[in-house]
Amino acid sequence: MKHLVTIALALFFIARISAAPTNKIVVATDGSGNFKSIQEAINSVPDNQSARTTIFVKNGVYHEKVMVSSSKLNISLIGESAEHTIITNSDYNPKIVGKDTITTWSSYTFAVDAEGFIGENITFENGSGRVGQAVAVRVMSDRVVFKNCRFLGNQDTLFAHGVGRMYFKNCYIEGTTDYIFGSAVALFENCHIHSKINSYVTAASTPMGNKYGYVFKNCTLTADTSAHKVFLGRPWRPYAKTVYINCNMGDFIRPEGWNNWGSTEKEKTAYYAEYKSTGAGATPEARTKWSKQLSDEEAADYSIEKIFARTSVPIPVVGLGAWIPGVK
Repeated sequence: MKHLVTIALALFFIARISAAPTNKIVVATDGSGNFKSIQEAINSVPDNQSARTTIFVKNGVYHEKVMVSSSKLNISLIGESAEHTIITNSDYNPKIVGKDTITTWSSYTFAVDAEGFIGENITFENGSGRVGQAVAVRVMSDRVVFKNCRFLGNQDTLFAHGVGRMYFKNCYIEGTTDYIFGSAVALFENCHIHSKINSYVTAASTPMGNKYGYVFKNCTLTADTSAHKVFLGRPWRPYAKTVYINCNMGDFIRPEGWNNWGSTEKEKTAYYAEYKSTGAGATPEARTKWSKQLSDEEAADYSIEKIFARTSVPIPVVGLGAWIPGVK
């Protein structure tokens, strides 16, 4: 009798689990999932939903140009492994497609226009080579997180744009010129930043009034052996803000650190700063006079809670509930 009760309880719980909604979609190139295409999986998610949907992507190379449109809220795109789950495309500016010319804006391999997006364990690649501006990932929304992802490309690899807040943790980002660029409030934590040629790491276009722009914390900057004259950044727009905190940088970083993009006027408005940089490329005494070395008190303002506070951006952003512990 006791054995029969145990079996009945087991069957009851199995039935409950089977009936419960999982909100999980599987993508696999071999057809073993719900979809073979990442874009088809994203399109299947109901519009404007508050519940989170997880799309699990099995290892494989996905030759796609993917858009997470603004109505596809709260999607988690989780790869099986960062090294072997690869989304790749090869558009670039000025590639001709039919009667249209690809621009930097439309050259993306993967675009996020929806709030609440999370990406993990995925490689995003623009495989067009060194042919011009070619974006691997373009983000234009708020409350976006990438963890343990790889961003591969050359010029303009990662377009972190708009007025939203973006968090990159334990990511690898490579490129040639201005390969992290745009206007977003973006925190890069424990990331590996790799320069492939003598050029510029960042080109921020932070809007006037933003307290924060691009912030790199505890990151490691490396370069190809042929690169030995790399700038930490240059201002795409006058009020660009970029700060490196506790970052290790090799001797390929130019002693002056920063470039004014040919405009002494931008030196008056751009905000470029460092705090306790380490490595052979950390030369605070040689940095440009219009850049800044932060004090301990000033560096304390760069906590994740303060960087992502709603008051850090001039335009109020839409709330979707907690996205990072302690941050609304």
